[in-house]
Amino acid sequence: MSRLGAVPLYQAKAELFKTLGHPVRIRVLELLSGGPMPVRDLLSAIEVEASNLSQQLAVLRRAGVVIAHRERSTVMYELAGGEVPELLRVARRILTDMLAGQDELLAELRSPRPATHPG
Repeated sequence: MSRLGAVPLYQAKAELFKTLGHPVRIRVLELLSGGPMPVRDLLSAIEVEASNLSQQLAVLRRAGVVIAHRERSTVMYELAGGEVPELLRVARRILTDMLAGQDELLAELRSPRPATHPG
């Protein structure tokens, strides 16, 4: 993410989250968390148009989140750093907690008796 230069940390974080803010990019990162993959395997796993995948990979490359290298006629992609899988795990835990809270609210709403609140 060298293009960020001397910006405040909160702005740099916002740029990172913008970079991650696309379903195809998230799926690419999930797949690459298992190790390097050729473009053809990413394409078959994600099931999007090749041009769409290419655009999303370019965004991730420019941000320095993934790197690409050629092995003979095959372009391989891999994560540029080891922390991305941890970030995805933390996001999953946050979503799980958020949805668990919604389940509790939904159960309360479906309850036949109204909740009692002091006051």
